[in-house]
Amino acid sequence: MLTRRAEITPYRTLDGSEIHELMHPDHHPVRRQSLALAVVAAGTATRPHRHREAEEIYHILAGRGRMTLGGEQFPVEEGDSVLIPPGTFHHIENVGAGPLRFLCSCSPAYRHEDTELLEISDFGHYTNAVALL
Repeated sequence: MLTRRAEITPYRTLDGSEIHELMHPDHHPVRRQSLALAVVAAGTATRPHRHREAEEIYHILAGRGRMTLGGEQFPVEEGDSVLIPPGTFHHIENVGAGPLRFLCSCSPAYRHEDTELLEISDFGHYTNAVALL
């Protein structure tokens, strides 16, 4: 099965990133995972969130970012990969001049219903969790 990115209509996901769904069980014969190209514009960040069931891997293709994973923050750049365990609050900020582009692999496959959005307080702690069912 071949997917051509040029033929994919992107959408905005709950965390605010632009998503190009490359492989997903809703549209392809893949069963237990999904793969997407995510784009975060310069000077913006995804909304802090977690996935109750899905394990994610981000692989940075282009740009520079600052990843928040649980209570840890670290820089990411082209060639880096980040493992996001299920239930771990996270977000990524684009700190570069151009788009931050990364592959996002989810197992089980990404579902909006698995996403919980939250806020970051002035002290850098996650607060006001909002379950999206």
